[in-house]
Amino acid sequence: MRTDGLRLAVGTFTRIPIPAPVSVDRRAARGAMLLSTPIALLLGLVIGIAAQVLVNLTATPGLLAALLAIGLLAWITRALHLDGLADTADALGSGRETTGALEIARRSDIGPFGVITLIVVLLAQVIAFAALLDTGAGGGSLLIALVVGRVAMMLATTPRVPAARPDGLGALVAGTVPAWAAMLIGLGWLTLFTGSVIRAHGAAAGLGTAASILGGVAVGWWLTRLAVRRLGGITGDVLGAVCEATTATVLVLLVVT
Repeated sequence: MRTDGLRLAVGTFTRIPIPAPVSVDRRAARGAMLLSTPIALLLGLVIGIAAQVLVNLTATPGLLAALLAIGLLAWITRALHLDGLADTADALGSGRETTGALEIARRSDIGPFGVITLIVVLLAQVIAFAALLDTGAGGGSLLIALVVGRVAMMLATTPRVPAARPDGLGALVAGTVPAWAAMLIGLGWLTLFTGSVIRAHGAAAGLGTAASILGGVAVGWWLTRLAVRRLGGITGDVLGAVCEATTATVLVLLVVT
């Protein structure tokens, strides 16, 4: 049985040690993208519940627990998506044409747009998650936000979204996930999360959850289309930016709704 997709997913999206894939091809890339949401589910389940238990059973403030949780999440994912967010912000904020913007994204340093974007997005995640922890809804909320972030990333790898470069992670995964599969998976998670919240907290909470999920996906798709227009397509950095921006949006909307 081929496990290249699983190995690529775990090795790329987490720092959990796992044997390297035998072959890193587009088939493995498709498998990795499809497995990104279950991996996010597990991370959200463990980290979200641990943070909520820490708040509920100790005197730990929600803000401190949220900071520790988001920090742990960055560590276990090797800050891969955050790095992509910073690089994408620098590229898009530079005002350069496509070639120049892509060159900025390739650099190992971080510019002012990247710094500001990282600060704003991380603060939004921490503050929103802290507010949700204080209401007792933190565990489930983080789980939802992480999964939806990966759904948005998966939607960015459907066939109508090109790669910005002929090489790199973006080129490897671009167009690998069938649009029907991405839509089906996304609708499945939407139904599961909304239904679970309705059963636990009522129709109004379920409606707010659905709106938060759809709002997050909309932001992720807008950022994807912006990258296509400005950069010519997606890169690995763009996928990371889509994931982090979507995650932050879902958390903020869950607080608002």
